Amino acid sequence: MYLKRPATGLAFCLFYVASYFTNKYVLSVLKFTYPTLFQGWQTLVGGFLLHISWKIGWVEISSSSRSEVLSWLPASALFVGIIYSGSRALSRLPIPIFLTLHNAAEVITYGIETFVQKEQTSALKICRVLMLLVATGCLPIYDPQFDTDGYFWAVVHLLCVGSYKVFHKLWKPNSLSVSEQQYINYAFSVLMLAFASHPTGDLFSALEFPFLYFYSFHSSCFASGLLGFLLTLHTMKLKSNTTSGQYVTWSFLAKVITAGLSPFFFEIALNVPTACCLLLGGFAEGLLLYTERTDT
Repeated sequence: MYLKRPATGLAFCLFYVASYFTNKYVLSVLKFTYPTLFQGWQTLVGGFLLHISWKIGWVEISSSSRSEVLSWLPASALFVGIIYSGSRALSRLPIPIFLTLHNAAEVITYGIETFVQKEQTSALKICRVLMLLVATGCLPIYDPQFDTDGYFWAVVHLLCVGSYKVFHKLWKPNSLSVSEQQYINYAFSVLMLAFASHPTGDLFSALEFPFLYFYSFHSSCFASGLLGFLLTLHTMKLKSNTTSGQYVTWSFLAKVITAGLSPFFFEIALNVPTACCLLLGGFAEGLLLYTERTDT
């Protein structure tokens, strides 16, 4: 498939890889496992930079009515669940396994489309969903680094991601743009995570973090906030300036590069069944390219 918007797409891939690697470094290498603070910092930086981008004309954000904002709040609550559970899962799971489980969120959207909305689906899509189910179902069985908490939070993450996509599709937003939705997500996340930091114990536990005053920690946190915003910005640009098939292609390429490079930087134990599960999940993700191209 011919890739349009190569500059935006390549920048998207670059920020995707850099963002995942930076987050993984903070969460797994430095072991800063306080998601309310880490994700609160990222959403605060993201919201601030998105506000600046609006003021200088990079994105358009208009004044929304209270009813429009309130109608989007369930999605914002799911967004908090996505980033919180994703942070928990990524701190314990290798990146390739995390991405494979993340892709399984498509099973949720497929189930809603088929059994609730009664939409007709192609045999190819059914085959893809079955592949995702087999890959994700077998991973915890054969994973030599199986971590109960990691897989638990990964399941919560994929449920939140799938529900977010379903809500977005059913809600069919006409009044709020993608940038306005993200602006609300950022604002809601900062408030929710700030209030949750004390009950979860993250606020005071972080004071005992051994690298709290180290330059490597400060620079990594700064980079995570900046890279997360740049990834979000280029995701919005890519979605608005390309077809859905083109966006899926760039997203697939970014995931393949990230998963392929991660073993060179982070520890991962692989056996033959686990590698087959990862390849099967990747093949199922690749089938989405074909289905999107034929649909468009």
